[in-house]
Amino acid sequence: MAYLSPPYPAYKSPYGPKYHYQPNIAGWTPKQIARLGLTAGAWGGVGLFAVIYYASGIPRVQRDILQKIPFIGGYFVREIPPSDNPF
Repeated sequence: MAYLSPPYPAYKSPYGPKYHYQPNIAGWTPKQIARLGLTAGAWGGVGLFAVIYYASGIPRVQRDILQKIPFIGGYFVREIPPSDNPF
């Protein structure tokens, strides 16, 4: 037996909630995606800073990354004076 819808629309009270379509992607709304992106970006930035801070004592990191940062790159240049050269 086939189900037939009534020929008239269902009653909708003017005092009830105003439902409307909310766009989503797999259940994620644009507001949730934006909030997740900002939070993930903040955590990623803090994580990157922590990794660079902890690795700043490694000479390879100093030469390849830290010396190329403007304004603070000169702090990581290590020049050994000729008087300290054992040869």
